[in-house]
Amino acid sequence: MDIPHRKRTQRDYTLGFKLSVVEQVEKGTFTYKQAQKHYGIQGRSTVLTWLRKHGNLDWTKLHKEPTVSKPQSKTAPETPAQAIKRLERQLSDEQLKNSILNEMVDLLDSQYGTQCPVLKYVDGFRTGQCFNGR
Repeated sequence: MDIPHRKRTQRDYTLGFKLSVVEQVEKGTFTYKQAQKHYGIQGRSTVLTWLRKHGNLDWTKLHKEPTVSKPQSKTAPETPAQAIKRLERQLSDEQLKNSILNEMVDLLDSQYGTQCPVLKYVDGFRTGQCFNGR
């Protein structure tokens, strides 16, 4: 069942029409070029512009000219100094999280009288005391 296509002018493109075309392209019903041809959209980049503006997918990386893909270079292995810096950052982050959690539990104990049976850790070592002082 072929529907006759008519050429459209720019003022015919309502927001609803644009969103419908974008939805059909993102669902895979049409490529953006097929949608352009099917609906008689004259501008070569009109549908692509709608996809970039109204679409949910990332359409910014499309190129008009085909590009030659470069072989993926393997990332260089991490040096010992880089590993130490990364691990020190992770340790610092974990110590900060630990400190915040300890403060939260202390606050719960003091304001709400909770009996939290979790052992407190200071600088990564267990103190042997429960948060509630037991």
